[in-house]
This record gives sequence, C-alpha cells and structure tokens, in this order.
Amino acid sequence: MSEVPLANAPQSLATPLSQLIDMGGPVMVVLLALAIAGAVTFVYLMLFGAFYAPRLTGKLKNAITFWQENLSDQAPQRLRHQATFWSRLNPLHHLLADTMENQLAGRSPQQVRETAARDAQQSLEPFEAPLKIIEVIAALAPLLGLLGTVLGMMEAFSAMAATEGRANASQLSGGIYEALTTTAAGLVVAIPFAALAAWIEFRLRRIHKTVNGALVSVLAVDPNSQQETIYSAADEAPEPAASAAARPVREVATESRSHLVHATG
Repeated sequence: MSEVPLANAPQSLATPLSQLIDMGGPVMVVLLALAIAGAVTFVYLMLFGAFYAPRLTGKLKNAITFWQENLSDQAPQRLRHQATFWSRLNPLHHLLADTMENQLAGRSPQQVRETAARDAQQSLEPFEAPLKIIEVIAALAPLLGLLGTVLGMMEAFSAMAATEGRANASQLSGGIYEALTTTAAGLVVAIPFAALAAWIEFRLRRIHKTVNGALVSVLAVDPNSQQETIYSAADEAPEPAASAAARPVREVATESRSHLVHATG
C-alpha cells in the first residue's frame, strides 16, 4: 500500500506544472526557464563570493599597520609568507602585496595607483556578469508576463468573435483568467530577483569600499618621499662636536700666520 503514494507523487508534482504551461503557453515555459537560470546564477554567485570575494581580514589589517610603521621589503614578504590556503583565494591579499612591492620598486606614484586600480577592477569583474543576469531576469519577467496576457486576451476575444458573440460570460472570464496567469507568474519571478539584485549590488559597493580603503592606507605611505626626507635631514644635521671645536683652532692659526707675514714684510 505504501507504493501507491510514491507512484502517484511524480504525477501529482507534474500536474500543477503542466496546468501552468497549458494556461500560459510558451510564455510560461520561458518564465520557468528564466526562474531556473536566475536561481542557478544566484547559487553560483553565493558560492563564488564565499571563496573569492575580496575581504579585509585581521592578518591584512596587521600587515597594513606593519607597512605603515616599517617601510621595507619585509612587509610584502611577511604578507606572502603568512598566506594560508584561504588567504591565497582572497584577491585583496595579492593586491596589497603587489602594491607594496611596486612602491618599493621605485615606480612613480601615478603608475602604482593605475596598476592598483586595474587589479582591483579585475578582482570585482567576476561578480558583475552574474549581477547583470539577475537584473535582466528581474526586468524581463514582468514584460514576458504582460506579453502572455496580451496573447491570451487576443485568443479569448478571437474565440468570442468566432462564435459571433454567442459566448457566455463564464467562457470569457475563463479565458481572461488563463491570460492573467502569465502576468502573475512574471511578477512572482521578477519581485524576488529584483530584491536579490539590489542586495548583491549593495554588497558589491561595500566590497569596493573595503578594497579602496585598504589601498588608500597602503598608498598613503610613499617610501620614496620617506627616503628623501631622511637624506635631507642628514644633510642639514649639525656638525659633530669635534669638527665644531676644530673650527676656532683653524681660524686662530690662520690669523697668526697673517700677522707673521705682515711683521716680516
């Protein structure tokens, strides 16, 4: 007796789906395909973001602090040596290390900034295509539902015209009900995907702000200017006590020699 419900389960699940397809026609098939594609895209985006999204971890914060306090090649080397498996999946980890190395290499600040901006944009590019797909689905679903309604209304009025106005109200209302099904299905598909698109865009903005903040903290320190400051301070440093004391002795010796010259002349 337990085999009867199991055998009837696929039929019971297929019956509402087949009814929707019969009521909506080919437009309903397209809406179902869009819903499946959007769900797969969202799952892919969540899995990809969980592993490859740029994120500012505690190790990166400590590395930025160490870079600001010690302007040497130890900061990027330390950042690369301390990288774990999860850190290597983080694009911000490589971005900060490359930016530090470019600054230490003596490149111009403009070139370093352009390289960092290009790498930051490349780290966010994998998230733009799934977001665009979800936005397109949210925009197309209501239009497809409206198209299905228009086609259904045209079919209903065409059937009424074929009967020369002898169709009763129940037949006409049944045709209109079937035509409005596609509009409802389009809204059901569009509303959640529109909300997901807005949430994903908000998350991308926060990630972009995090990447910019980390890069600004690294680029705010210029090793070249620091070295120039050290060199200029060394040039302007006061003379040692020995040289300062030797200067009057040299001046006295010079004056004594000049007096001797005048006396013998």
